Amino acid sequence: MATVVSSAGGLLAMLNESHPLLKLHALSNLNNLVDNFWPEISTSVPVIESLYEDEEFDQHQRQLAALLVSKVFYYLGELNDSLSYALGAGSLFDVSEDSDYVHTLLAKAIDEYASSKSKAAESHDESSSVDPRLEAIVERMLEKCILDGKYHQAMGIAIECRRLDKLEEAITKSDNVHGTLSYCINVSHTFVNLREYRQEVLHLLVKVFQKLPSPDYLSICQCLMFLDEPEGVAIILEKLLCSENKDDALLAFQVAFDLVENEHQAFLLNVRGPDDVQMTDGNPATNVIVAEDPHEIMYAERLNKIKGILSGETSIQLTLQFLYSHNKSDLLILKTIRQSVEMRNSVCHSATIYANAIMHAGTTVDTFLRENLDWLSRATNWAKFSATAGLGVIHRGHLQQGRSLMAPYLPQGGAGGGGSPYSEGGALYALGLIHANHGEGIKQFLRDSLRSTNVEVIQHGACLGLGLAALGTADEDIYDDIKSVLYTDSAVAGEAAGISMGLLIVGTASEKASEMLAYAHETQHEKIIRGLALGIALTVYGREEEADTLIEQMTRDQDPILRYGGMYALALAYSGTANNKAIRQLLHFAVSDVSDDVRRTAVLALGFVLYSEPEQTPRIVSLLSESYNPHVRYGAALAVGISCAGTGLSEAISLLEPLTSDVVDFVRQGALIAMAMVMIQISEANDSRVGTFRRQLEKIILDKHEDTMSKMGAILASGILDAGGRNVTIRLLSKTKHDKVTAVVALIGLNYDLKVPKFEFLSHAKPSLFEYPKPTTVPTTTSAVKLPTAVLSTSAKAKSRAKKEADQKITAQKVAGSESSVAGSNAGKGKSSTEKEGDSMQVDSPPEKKSEPEPSFEILTNPARVVPGQERFIKFLEESRYVPVKLAPSGFVLLRDLRPTEPEVLSLTDTPSTTASAAGGSATGQQQGSASAMSVDEEPQPPQPFEYTS
Repeated sequence: MATVVSSAGGLLAMLNESHPLLKLHALSNLNNLVDNFWPEISTSVPVIESLYEDEEFDQHQRQLAALLVSKVFYYLGELNDSLSYALGAGSLFDVSEDSDYVHTLLAKAIDEYASSKSKAAESHDESSSVDPRLEAIVERMLEKCILDGKYHQAMGIAIECRRLDKLEEAITKSDNVHGTLSYCINVSHTFVNLREYRQEVLHLLVKVFQKLPSPDYLSICQCLMFLDEPEGVAIILEKLLCSENKDDALLAFQVAFDLVENEHQAFLLNVRGPDDVQMTDGNPATNVIVAEDPHEIMYAERLNKIKGILSGETSIQLTLQFLYSHNKSDLLILKTIRQSVEMRNSVCHSATIYANAIMHAGTTVDTFLRENLDWLSRATNWAKFSATAGLGVIHRGHLQQGRSLMAPYLPQGGAGGGGSPYSEGGALYALGLIHANHGEGIKQFLRDSLRSTNVEVIQHGACLGLGLAALGTADEDIYDDIKSVLYTDSAVAGEAAGISMGLLIVGTASEKASEMLAYAHETQHEKIIRGLALGIALTVYGREEEADTLIEQMTRDQDPILRYGGMYALALAYSGTANNKAIRQLLHFAVSDVSDDVRRTAVLALGFVLYSEPEQTPRIVSLLSESYNPHVRYGAALAVGISCAGTGLSEAISLLEPLTSDVVDFVRQGALIAMAMVMIQISEANDSRVGTFRRQLEKIILDKHEDTMSKMGAILASGILDAGGRNVTIRLLSKTKHDKVTAVVALIGLNYDLKVPKFEFLSHAKPSLFEYPKPTTVPTTTSAVKLPTAVLSTSAKAKSRAKKEADQKITAQKVAGSESSVAGSNAGKGKSSTEKEGDSMQVDSPPEKKSEPEPSFEILTNPARVVPGQERFIKFLEESRYVPVKLAPSGFVLLRDLRPTEPEVLSLTDTPSTTASAAGGSATGQQQGSASAMSVDEEPQPPQPFEYTS
């Protein structure tokens, strides 16, 4: 019989009856009515509480009373009281009930449990026990998640509650262990704030990984790298190399490439172990193996290959070939810059040299420098140092000929080399850049150069070069060499020594940092203090809470330069962690420090801390970007540039736009540089503001009345936009979430012999979204006056020639009837850009071509440029001869050959050759120049006959 209850008064009165059964009846009914009648019931809470505390009642009845009180407190918003009574309700608190009450209290219980567990862990006091009733609730919750197959939820709770036993159980019981493990790795990087605990989680994951019937070696080795356990990696690689199965060897090579991508030189050297295979100039010379056993010969051959990969030589070599053969930089842009820069302005002169270095980074194309030797020679002093160092950026990775390339500039030994000490110092720095993070071949030469000079500018260059070449190796002997330069107390050499020490022991959290800090307090030279401040910050790179004591010391220092170092220490120690504590500290300094230097750096440092979550940065610094203090605005611009580099994030561009026309010149400079960083590798089809920005840069550079600072920013931004022949991006995280320093946008597929076979794959997106920027053509009216006409005619010729070729190709392919692949092969060649231009001036292009819809995909040929935004569109073709060992949309990908008996066609065989010395200017230089100026792959044909029409 359905009676509508209008009041809980009768039941509440029953609570005062003496008979226990009446009380039980009242309690169980009130429990059912509490959702509607809690305001009325709340008046009787003391009575119900007394029932719960009355020890004469049986267990069930007391638990029922507790549950009722808990629900009333929940509705009253008193969650702490509600939870403590829910614990008293024991098993009556049903974790599987689907109600807001249960969900809210479970979340509260997990938070309480997690925080008490982490407090116990931090104080290293295992005895401070957690309330066993709370533990019981969390355990019931975990059991339920595992039973219901909600493994991800269970793992999240287990990690948060530091219940590694339950984590292991959830992983092993899950239906897709591989997927589950990679989910775990992600969670531990994203949500576990303490480094020490994260390492415990990773240790457990490695243990679980290795028990699998078919272990995922790629993930295991990544975990081992985070844990800094090179021996474990070496054992796995050894096992794979010894296997009879060719696929296992391919997997080993893939693991090695993935580890190299994380750029941790010291770790890789340890994985390689003692060197029984001498790498000489890129040709491994193995010890003669007498054994005739084919298995041993095969193993030795594989070992050779993997040592080449781990040393970094293989990937550096392939990257070099890729950047050289796919170089699409536009010399016309540099020509425009050079002609608009006034000779007296040394700042813009230097900026142009930097822009050229960035634009041709790693491509080995130094045509611009060769063609402008007289203009280049106007550089003096430090500008000369940078101009020479710029060669190192252009030839980065040219390990075989690095020394011979730089020979004309290097100190010649003996009494006074006769060269300028600035270019000699710059050349030593350049050698460091060429061998950056891969210094085995050059370390000794740089050490000797450092020891044999007492010219401080040369010492400066040698220190920087050594720091880069021996990055993170913590080599004691090199450290002592650099330290002795520091202790000469020369400002110029000491500054570089301070930075160089940091590079050498980067991320080792070495106790040498305190020695450096002590010297920073002794010396009188600001330059040395600044160098040391940066060096000390580098030592704690990636060490998170381990660095807190040192950061505390630096940020409390009287000297603003050391506090400035403290901001960098915070930036580097917590880089990419998006750690709340670090963000709070930086924001505090950004608004409260007395030194502009410190405030600017504090804001800039936010960019480093947040680069794993770029969408957060514009939101966090938006108010700072409107600060009255120009230094803070500058910092906000660069923070966005650093963390959103290469993302093309709309909010980032919107935040930077007003800053590019700020009232203060250096803020404009920072905003232009940051904007170029955000837009690197983003095409105009993705965001029309990219085109607007390129035109804005040209306008600033050509404007006679623009101030030097903004002009410098615009010149550098032009270089950054087209970095590395338009094949390079800025990315601070590798694909496996390791912090990294360099990045090339390419997919390079390799076969078992580590050669690059020709095969095609699909980019399932409109070609215009990811094509190279169009080459600049006839300059706009504003700049027409400033450019000699000769340039125009050649570029127009090149353009019409490329256009003719493209048109011929298209008609030929149309005849063949394969229209869809046309766009692909063209875009792959970088010619579609000229074909699409359809200038209003040119009447000869067939009219119907304009209306043709753009294809929705393109076919790329290995190796190809694949920009970060394009990765999600990359598909491997089904009938392809090659299958990737792991599905990766970019980077070095090893390929299984499904038709090994057929002959292979290889691409990427043209290593850039340097026959003449860098100073000479040579045939190769000319040839490279024409190739890059045409931005067409073929050799240029003789010019077509043409008529001049005014």
